[in-house]
Amino acid sequence: MRDSAGKNIYITGGSAGIGLAIARQMAKRGANIIVFARTRHKLEAALREVQRRRVSADQRFGYRVLDVAEHSMVQAVMGEAVQTFGPPDVLINCAGRAIPHAFEDITFAQFDETIRVNLYGIWNTVAALVPTMQASGGTIVNVASMAGFMGVFGYSDYCASKFGVIGLSEVLRQELRRYKISVHVLCPPDTDTPGFAVENITKPPETRAISAGAGIMSADEVAWALIKGMARGRFMIIPGREGKLTYFMKRYTPALVDLFMRAAIRKAQMTQS
Repeated sequence: MRDSAGKNIYITGGSAGIGLAIARQMAKRGANIIVFARTRHKLEAALREVQRRRVSADQRFGYRVLDVAEHSMVQAVMGEAVQTFGPPDVLINCAGRAIPHAFEDITFAQFDETIRVNLYGIWNTVAALVPTMQASGGTIVNVASMAGFMGVFGYSDYCASKFGVIGLSEVLRQELRRYKISVHVLCPPDTDTPGFAVENITKPPETRAISAGAGIMSADEVAWALIKGMARGRFMIIPGREGKLTYFMKRYTPALVDLFMRAAIRKAQMTQS
């Protein structure tokens, strides 16, 4: 990432939040940026914002309307993008969503849609683009979450999808190394994005209690942490000191993490009763 000038960066979920922040950061490093999302007017606004960060007249920018959950659409849109924009040097899978509820309040339809967007979406884009990256290599970043390595009350469908993203990324890291394609997984903590604001609408009190006092990062901070992590060749990129500490504790002292979470949940439930 120290030499991004002229590189083609594909970013799904690039019209807002972390994806847009990454696009802005990469544009300032001279990269060519193409962003993908479902809503055209948001893409148009995002593209204008990204273009303002250009540092060279040679940089190219574009967008495509895309629902990453639709396999045939991903194949068609990515195929056309490669033909007109060129194959990606870096693919950043940032499309995702979360609608927190207690397990018994999550319908099958919500579970199905969460898995389709968060997990199938990554499978679809990687399957469409890896064949175009095999000849020259490149980089793939899959955006998971801290909820991808620890279960969190209220996020049963979301955690299932993000645990899957980390597992898929570990396999891809092994299998794509022979093509000189590096794979990274980004696990952000709570981040100040439009998506996070939507999460807060339905977030159970227990979920709020678990994250209380943990702080919140900006999308730009997360994007910068990703760029530094990629430059250092890290597979698991966890922005922020608290996120890294939580990952360490979950890995080496899981009982302590569970004890803290149980205490927070119990306190929230006692407050409700």
